[in-house]
Amino acid sequence: MPDDSERAERTGAADGADAYPAPGRVERRMVDADESARAGRWWWDGAADAYQADHGAFLGDADFVWCPEGLTEAEAGLLGVEDMAATRFLEVGCGAGQCGRWLRAQGAREVVGFDLSLRQLRHSHRIDERTGHRVPAVQADAQRLPFADASFDVVFSSFGAFPFVPSAYDALAEAARVLRPGGRLVFSVTHPVRWGFPDDPTEEGFTLHQSYFDRRAYVEEDDHGNALYVEHHHTVGDWVRGIAGAGLVLRDLVEPEWPEGHDRVWGGWGPVRGRMIPGTAVFVAVRPDRGGR
Repeated sequence: MPDDSERAERTGAADGADAYPAPGRVERRMVDADESARAGRWWWDGAADAYQADHGAFLGDADFVWCPEGLTEAEAGLLGVEDMAATRFLEVGCGAGQCGRWLRAQGAREVVGFDLSLRQLRHSHRIDERTGHRVPAVQADAQRLPFADASFDVVFSSFGAFPFVPSAYDALAEAARVLRPGGRLVFSVTHPVRWGFPDDPTEEGFTLHQSYFDRRAYVEEDDHGNALYVEHHHTVGDWVRGIAGAGLVLRDLVEPEWPEGHDRVWGGWGPVRGRMIPGTAVFVAVRPDRGGR
């Protein structure tokens, strides 16, 4: 969960130029879908330049990185795709489109992305032009997908919109709706166990300071009580029940270990704590085909 250490990082300048939005007053409260979407759009539009300056080299222009631990799709093969040329992909919370661009470079039939932040999508267009691997993308909310039922073979998200929605069930139901029978949903989020610990990658981050079961959102507000940044917590059980409730079948839960030689610190992720407790959870689920598989 974000805390003062990550808030301070988010306000710092990237390469001496781009800065993150100034943090607001921290509250813990319930936040509905509309307020979450407004805050997410505002914050990410203000943060996109600094975020891409800070993390763009690690993410790559056309690479598929699942998490701060550095696990890539090329290594893990979590999407389970045998024939790229026959597969239609949708990326939830695509940011600057790095993952989708990697899929295009591998010969994917079609990749579509969407993000709540227009500024992130402008970065995606900029990198499209530079690399020549173009990923069509639209501005949209993961809670209300503007796509027809059963439109895609694979829906995926690498730390995209799922941490920022109040209802795991609603977001997963939307993802399931646009999956064809037999299709696959794969998404990475902050590991739920991390909610009880401060976002500190050092030894200080091992101290449990709040309940894992406290589902009130982390909220930064302005002086009038308007949300500027919102992050939601869902337990492992919440995600599993959301997957089942959406009519999907859980196939795998990956908890990437911190690799040797990887010393990059990203917010609360780093080698000290990363070798002791999980920082990321990657859920893999499928929509049963007509035979029930």
